[in-house]
Amino acid sequence: MSSSISPVLTASLQLKRDDFSLDVALEIPSHGISGIFGDSGCGKTTLLRCLAGLERADSGSVVVNGESWQSTGNGSDKDRFLEPYERSVGMVFQDARLFSHMNVEENLLYGFKRQQRKPWIGLDDVVGLLGIEGLLSRRVQHLSGGEKQRVAIGRALLAQPELLLLDEPLAALDRNRKREIMPFLERMHRELEIPIIYVSHSLSEITSLVDHLILMESGKSVASGPLDEMLTRLDMPLADDAEATTVISGTVAGMEERYKLMRIDTPVGELLIPKGSVAVGDGVRLKIQARDVSLCLERPEQTSIINIFPATIVALDPSHECHVNVRLEAGGAHILSRVSHLSLERLELEIGNTLFVQVKGVAMEQR
Repeated sequence: MSSSISPVLTASLQLKRDDFSLDVALEIPSHGISGIFGDSGCGKTTLLRCLAGLERADSGSVVVNGESWQSTGNGSDKDRFLEPYERSVGMVFQDARLFSHMNVEENLLYGFKRQQRKPWIGLDDVVGLLGIEGLLSRRVQHLSGGEKQRVAIGRALLAQPELLLLDEPLAALDRNRKREIMPFLERMHRELEIPIIYVSHSLSEITSLVDHLILMESGKSVASGPLDEMLTRLDMPLADDAEATTVISGTVAGMEERYKLMRIDTPVGELLIPKGSVAVGDGVRLKIQARDVSLCLERPEQTSIINIFPATIVALDPSHECHVNVRLEAGGAHILSRVSHLSLERLELEIGNTLFVQVKGVAMEQR
């Protein structure tokens, strides 16, 4: 499974409705997963519908891989709007929208038989990628919610898109079905070479899957950048979330079999985490919640916490009544810590201070 496609998307779109307006500008990297994050009603789905051509923005432009999909508002001689069937895009909605009169294989092949571009992914590739080998002859009425979403994603991929849009594909699933499908989304992240836009209002999903993040509020794109930077920026609402999280990429360096631990090489140094189903050399994504990061002026000598490393304070936000957000830098990576105002005073924390970070808990996911 390989692709020579290396598109990039740029868009500037304006749309007005009676009770809503959309005004966004964004650029999507040519590979990886770009997340669009924001509260319900902020315009995430409307933006995706405009990119797919399902809704026409009043003005603006959409360019994918150098091709204009929309250009409006600059005079009739320059106006251009490609219909959805003319755009090389695959879209997956919250509900799978499978054809009930077809079995799984027929659903998968529906778009494949109608597209006219040179295929870059085949049926066997999609079936293996999404783990649906045993479902091909099954009627869609007999699929679980997670299975339906995997089939919907497979159908979108087999249309050979240059861009894949996922509109909150887990929103309608219960916790068990979400756990069922997440490993396949993570595998898509590792193996697909086309850009994916993933819409969600779940911070957990965003931190598990996304590389680049666009933050939306009230119909506007207010900030964008690499995920690790966006999560730890103190001027962004993500740092104030109850589940505020730092994401660090690493590589499995070795195993401590006696203690059932793994050694992970990261920018902040070597971290030890509980042994998982990964092998030496595998890339992993580590998630550290701000509430699990404590600060010490000197390296602790007698502590049960095994992950300790030096860091420098680069920003402080003491504006909250009950806590202080602290942004730290270590080895080029940024870490978010949440401490009390009492700790701020007792430790005399200031920007530029070098101290030691203790990490009480690390969640790991394979990249």
